[in-house]
Amino acid sequence: MPKVKKPRSGSLAFWPRKRAKRIYPAITRYPETEKPKILGFAAYKAGMTQAILTDTRKGSPTFGQEIAVSTTVLDCPPLKVLGLRAYQETTKGPKVLNEAWIKELPKDLKRKINLGKLKTEEKLAEIESNLNQVSKLRMIVSTQPRLSGIGKKNPEVFEIEIGGKDPKEKFEFAKKLLGKEISPKDFAREGELIDVIAVTKGKGTAGPVKRFGVKIQTRHAKQKRRHVGSLGQQRPGKVRWTLPMAGQLGFGRRTEFNKRILQIGEKGEEITPKAGFKRYGIIKSNYLLIEGSIPGSKKRLILLRLAIRSKIKLLIPEIKEVIK
Repeated sequence: MPKVKKPRSGSLAFWPRKRAKRIYPAITRYPETEKPKILGFAAYKAGMTQAILTDTRKGSPTFGQEIAVSTTVLDCPPLKVLGLRAYQETTKGPKVLNEAWIKELPKDLKRKINLGKLKTEEKLAEIESNLNQVSKLRMIVSTQPRLSGIGKKNPEVFEIEIGGKDPKEKFEFAKKLLGKEISPKDFAREGELIDVIAVTKGKGTAGPVKRFGVKIQTRHAKQKRRHVGSLGQQRPGKVRWTLPMAGQLGFGRRTEFNKRILQIGEKGEEITPKAGFKRYGIIKSNYLLIEGSIPGSKKRLILLRLAIRSKIKLLIPEIKEVIK
């Protein structure tokens, strides 16, 4: 009889389970838009609270009623636009065509970036003259942690893509933002769905029971209980990579889709408790209220992106009260 192949039993879920390359991720895919638009943003996770709102989701059992919803509070100091980076499409993927930086970089970036003499106008002219080769246009931005309650100085530097179809319109849109600050209201509106990309809490080395949910053995199983039992068949004589074993747990890059923005505020004292957020501090400027929980620990940088899989563009919330 011929060998019968069948799908594996069970799921490996996220694999490989290894540590993220850095403490804040990079966004690799963005949604497509018709007009030039900022497609991403970043914020620090401050904590969680509850909001009393009217359920506006049609088909919900509690439609039209007041419900309590768990919400995540994000501290959103403005992002500083440091430069523009143009990409061209090649057979091996996107490749940097050219980039232009502002001349006066923030003082906190001197320890992180050393660019020497900058020729901003010349670089911008080169990008504009080669717009027919540009496939993607991204802003180089930095956070401003001094304006947050996180209590640190060194900013993070990363890229945010500019949406749109026409390269010339995208270039003119990005050129106007060069050297300026962008806020959460430049990125999204209340009721809009976004994707949250973050690095989860790191939990160090864990055994197969906690890491994969393996069943705990009886006391007769080789004098041990929190193990997988057999390591595999006799032939071939090797341990397969699909076998649940001890190793790194947590601190992995994760994306959660279609999170709703409940509120965008400009005064942090509206949402901050009297004693401040536990293990975070006080929100000094802009903030976001996101429905539900999001990955990552407090003080961690969370990247936000306009929803890439959403069928609902806007679901405006009716907030009655936010519990501090």
